[in-house]
Amino acid sequence: MPERQSSRKDAIRNRKAVLAAADALFTRRESPEDVTMADVAAAAGVGKGTLFRAFGDRAGLLRALYESRLEPVGQAIETGPPPLGPSTPPRERVPALLDAVLCFKLDNRRLALALEEDGSGSPYRAEHYERWHGLLRAVLEQIPGLTDSGFTAHALLAATRADLVEHLVREEHLARENMRQQLAHFVTRVLASGPPPQGPADEE
Repeated sequence: MPERQSSRKDAIRNRKAVLAAADALFTRRESPEDVTMADVAAAAGVGKGTLFRAFGDRAGLLRALYESRLEPVGQAIETGPPPLGPSTPPRERVPALLDAVLCFKLDNRRLALALEEDGSGSPYRAEHYERWHGLLRAVLEQIPGLTDSGFTAHALLAATRADLVEHLVREEHLARENMRQQLAHFVTRVLASGPPPQGPADEE
């Protein structure tokens, strides 16, 4: 039993060391592609085998680091007060949720970009994306008169894609507050628009 407890403590300590090392590397490196599993293992002082056993692959490590950084936001959404918490009226909560996504990606640009560009499949099937989309869709469905909540959720989330955020920051030099304001205006316009006019086919 003591050996098992010691092994578990070692695994927890190694996981924390790996996440801390990966966090530092993704913060310092200019391109996410510059960070390899070997780099992370060396920085954390563990063997590559330990790294792969704990996280499976590079995508698994990225997801774990992403979830670790996202945890405070998730708690605010699940149980926190307005404007992110569940008691917030939906027309106020949707802009707040999108702003939280944007701010998180601005604060974690390289990590978000690495995760979305990992190439392990469609980004729209990634667990973190499906979670955001499901949450946003559920809140949108609470707004009377708003149709196609699923598509609307996709369209709104597209405005916070990591590659777009990176382009706006690096190429267009758009300031953080300016970006937030423009996103807020866009979300407001989307929520203010009524259902599309009916065509002949719809009226039959």
